[in-house]
Amino acid sequence: MFRGSSNINLDAKGRLAIPTRYRGELEECCARQMILTVGVNEKCTGEEGCLWLYPLPEWEILEKKINGLASLNKSANKLRRFLIGNACECEMDGQGRLLIPENLRKFAGMEKHIVFIGQLNKFEIWNQQAWQAKEADWMSGGDDEGLDELSDLSF
Repeated sequence: MFRGSSNINLDAKGRLAIPTRYRGELEECCARQMILTVGVNEKCTGEEGCLWLYPLPEWEILEKKINGLASLNKSANKLRRFLIGNACECEMDGQGRLLIPENLRKFAGMEKHIVFIGQLNKFEIWNQQAWQAKEADWMSGGDDEGLDELSDLSF
């Protein structure tokens, strides 16, 4: 289970250093094999400024779920196109770095400063400015869609 966040920088080649606290678990759970794709919002379109990084076994679970969706469903097809169509295989190198392909860096507007966020079974990788704007929106109450569905949770 991945949790917490880290501010990190991309190097000149577009690589990020996976925070040290996750490296051992990634070695153990997926032998450093991961899938990177665009982040998707609730409308099944790309989440501006966000990428998703899955350990390979978690990605394979998601692929099976997506494969089971109706092929004539417009939203399911949109989801397939965004997630599967933009997915790329990545491997964490011996120094704990991961190369973000240029097309995904462009999609998310990633140039230097990024935020790496554990999301239990995956990571979100955000352009730092996009993350700060999203956080500000959440804090201001500007995005409360679906909040009533969480009423059963007790904190």
